[in-house]
Order: sequence, then structure tokens, then C-alpha cells
Amino acid sequence: MPSPADRVYTDTHEWMKQDGAEVVVGVTQFAVNALSDVTYVALPPVGKKFSASEVFGEVESVKATSELYLPIAGTVSRVNATVQGDPAILNSDPYEAGWLIAIKTDAADMSAFMTATEYDAKNEL
Repeated sequence: MPSPADRVYTDTHEWMKQDGAEVVVGVTQFAVNALSDVTYVALPPVGKKFSASEVFGEVESVKATSELYLPIAGTVSRVNATVQGDPAILNSDPYEAGWLIAIKTDAADMSAFMTATEYDAKNEL
């Protein structure tokens, strides 16, 4: 299944989607497949500020634990509490119901990141 074209992607397998004044962040299907069976998600509180490339949380599975990196600087405006309560949502729907956080940012230059086509080609999806 190709990655959705309405967002951008990072080398560390996070995706970002502009949503009005916010940028929604999640992890890719490729990352979820590599982890397999996500069992735990740790996310930051609303209001926490991050620099670009800073770790903002982690995802654990039966295989491994993986850190989550925030691709751009910003302040957490929303957290997906549903995913925290039921991390298995990431296994089935990482692009919609499985979003992780939304941030407010002053400088959301998405052109520095990969398109879906570029990401899929790099990761052989």
C-alpha cells in the first residue's frame, strides 16, 4: 500500500501533515511493519516545546523499542489519547486513527522532507 500523498516523510519514518495552523505527526506503515505488534506508545504532554529532530516519545512492540523524532520545532497542541490507551491502533491505521501528536509551529517548511513517492521508493514499498 503506497504512503498517503497528502503528507511528507522523514528518514526516521515519521510523517507530517499540515492541518490548518497545526502540523499532525505520526509514524509510517513501514515503521509499524518493522516493529510489528505495537504494544505501548509514550507521548509528551500538551504544551511541551521541542526543537527540530528532538525525541518526543517512543513506540514499543514485541520486537523492539523505537524513539520518535519531531522533524520540526514546535509546541505540542494535541495528543492522541486514543492511541495511548490502545496502541494497537498503530498496527491497523497509522495514517488516520493512529496519528500521534499535533504541534503549533512558526516555521513549517515541509519542502525539506520527502514526498510519498520519494519515501516509498527509498523504502521499497
